[in-house]
Amino acid sequence: MRKVIIDTDTAGDDTIAILTALHHFQVEGITITGGNVQFDQEVENALYTVQVAGHGGKVPVYKGCERPLMAYGEAQHRTVEDVHGDDGMGGAHFPKADQRPEAGHAVDFIIEKVHAHPGEISLLAIAPLTNIAMAIQKDPTIIPEIAHLYIMGGTNNALGNITPAAEYNFYVDPEAAKIVLHAGIPITMVGWEMCTQYSVMDDDDHAEIAALGTSGADFFTAINKVVMQFNKSVHKLNGTTHPDTLLMAVAADESLMTKSGQYYVDVEAAGELTRGYSVVDINGRFGKEPNVRVCEAIDRPKFKSMLLDVLSAIQ
Repeated sequence: MRKVIIDTDTAGDDTIAILTALHHFQVEGITITGGNVQFDQEVENALYTVQVAGHGGKVPVYKGCERPLMAYGEAQHRTVEDVHGDDGMGGAHFPKADQRPEAGHAVDFIIEKVHAHPGEISLLAIAPLTNIAMAIQKDPTIIPEIAHLYIMGGTNNALGNITPAAEYNFYVDPEAAKIVLHAGIPITMVGWEMCTQYSVMDDDDHAEIAALGTSGADFFTAINKVVMQFNKSVHKLNGTTHPDTLLMAVAADESLMTKSGQYYVDVEAAGELTRGYSVVDINGRFGKEPNVRVCEAIDRPKFKSMLLDVLSAIQ
């Protein structure tokens, strides 16, 4: 199995993404970045998800950067409990897992693990890119040793989800995203618009998942209660959204991408109204070399089948 590290701000769909990665990869570790909800809650959510998958105590979880690169003093980034519930788990308030986080820092873990397995480890990024940016800034020699970086973040010149211009992960730390996108790592990006077009699970899909009768299906139902209502009222989407799980599925089986393109991608870090906006230069107007493979279409039935397989396997 391919070796990966998951970088996550664990809440909502991050949990299903972790289950998906544990199903398909040899997960060397999980690193936590400040993002969706309060940081310590994200850590607990990751630990509990590992336990749900039956891997409790087998996959280390490391605390990373709690704030964006440019955060000052006590300034906090915007969390989104309104999307995922006050606990980031749909208000389920699961008990703490037996496993506890490791003593080391996530950034150091990424550096050490990549050096230990040069060219073998892919990074699966489903959070603001703070930890990864810090790792490559602290030790740039890991850059040529990273097999691939899969990013759930940004959009392909499309509507955002946290502002009209920006997708949440890039919005929280656009400076980190800019560093990572220009580092020279092979990158595949799955943007928010892929999620809204191909990953939405409506009421019928949820009924089919519930009918599986597994603990994986029960977990899926519980953590999606708040986001279902949020999507219907705010995004006008008739179902739950699964951007992080979609990213994991693409990483596990790239044939899921039925269309992609190599483009120059950059991130707006200074705009008053457009901070976090990802510019995908489809027509080459900047005259710069492509730095990202951008996912442009997904085999939706295959994605749903992969999701059902993951949830069915967790008895």
